[in-house]
Amino acid sequence: MPVRRVALLTAGGFAPCLSSAVGGLIERYTQLAPEVEIIAYQHGYHGLLTGNKIVVDDEIRANAHVLHRFGGSPIGNSRVKLTNMADLVERGLVPEGADPLKVAADRLVADGVDVLHTIGGDDTNITAADLAGYLESNGYHLTVVGLPKTVDNDIVPIRQSLGAWTAAEQAARFAQNIIGEHRSNPRMLIVHEVMGRHCGWLTAAAAADYRAWLDTQEWNPGIGLSRERWDIHAVFLPELAIDLEGEAVRLRGVMDELGNVNVFLSEGAGIAEIVAQLEASGQEVPRDPFGHVKLDVINPGQWFAKQFAGLIGAEKVMVQKSGYFSRSAAANARDLELIKSMTDLAVDCALRGEAGVIGNDEENGDVLTAIAFPRIVGGKHFDVTVPWFGELLASIGQPLVPAAHG
Repeated sequence: MPVRRVALLTAGGFAPCLSSAVGGLIERYTQLAPEVEIIAYQHGYHGLLTGNKIVVDDEIRANAHVLHRFGGSPIGNSRVKLTNMADLVERGLVPEGADPLKVAADRLVADGVDVLHTIGGDDTNITAADLAGYLESNGYHLTVVGLPKTVDNDIVPIRQSLGAWTAAEQAARFAQNIIGEHRSNPRMLIVHEVMGRHCGWLTAAAAADYRAWLDTQEWNPGIGLSRERWDIHAVFLPELAIDLEGEAVRLRGVMDELGNVNVFLSEGAGIAEIVAQLEASGQEVPRDPFGHVKLDVINPGQWFAKQFAGLIGAEKVMVQKSGYFSRSAAANARDLELIKSMTDLAVDCALRGEAGVIGNDEENGDVLTAIAFPRIVGGKHFDVTVPWFGELLASIGQPLVPAAHG
């Protein structure tokens, strides 16, 4: 069956790839099948449920290349889980008693959509697969071709998610200014909190990028401008066991010697301990529609800073988050190349009716392919035993002790 109309949507949190991915899909369709109509649902599944969409006209097509220069998403994002009925009703996205999958499916049928391109994480793409399955069982064929978006780089079995390289580069850039604050007070503790709920890849990659930047700088230690003071002194990830007392002793030594301590912290590090502490004190832990702990509310960076400040004798503490700075950036050259390879294949697959999530399949020789939806799983852990990360920790004197994961 020929493809007559395709729909695009971006969903979940931002990553430095969304605008470029939208532009790449439009360009590829215009190149291969200009007769195919393109629509874009505004704010992801929010727009799909409400019917809020735009038609990609000739002017948009002619200027699609401009989208590669920007971050964010021109067609908007939101966090909408189609199976969370209570949340959808409360937000007025579906009426009481309605089946959200049916509401979304009926919209796709009414709009005559043959192919749905979803640009998002595992929740976004698995939801799209559920929609396709629902439609198929009701006599309507829809091909779903997803693109993997997440700054955490935590989708199984995809080697590299779109936007993650850029996010790491931007987090390192953010740190260059923040760590410049280390001489703003005697005995200064700086905690750079990086996104990464379950996966520490982004924090680790940002730390590596930052230290590569340090390697390019000249220093003047006699006046106090030393690499040691600008360096990272600890990296805490969800995949690492954290010995608070042991690390406090080590970092106290750094503070005594240098007068400052700089920490890169993944926002998911120590979450189990923080949640347990809050619940034990009778506090309710806020969660989003997907059941995830709202990290911006419980503030892991502040928690860690509070734990260490007294133990290492910090006189002043600064906690800074690079997440929003990083995730809305325009894609860098490395990501732009990856985006083009994935958007090109996504359109090729769509035109021949092949569904799946586009990615380099780690379980199949890293071949770039359409990976079947049942194989897509979120929450992939960063492998802390990779040599480059082990070398990083060894160079700052931090022991590498992997955490136990269930």
